[in-house]
Amino acid sequence: MKTNSSAKKRFTITGSGKIKRKHAFKSHILTKKSKKRKRNLTYFGTVSKADEKNIKLLLNMK
Repeated sequence: MKTNSSAKKRFTITGSGKIKRKHAFKSHILTKKSKKRKRNLTYFGTVSKADEKNIKLLLNMK
């Protein structure tokens, strides 16, 4: 099976097997958002447990 191209651009696997993702809502219309909110959107987040199975299928890991 092929790896889904959009998924491989958006997600990375950590050493412990978790899936990293970027936060949404930081590309435009930033004037109304607070500094704290924009700063917190900068950092990577982890994918929720409910979505992990589907993303691993897209990344051809199972």
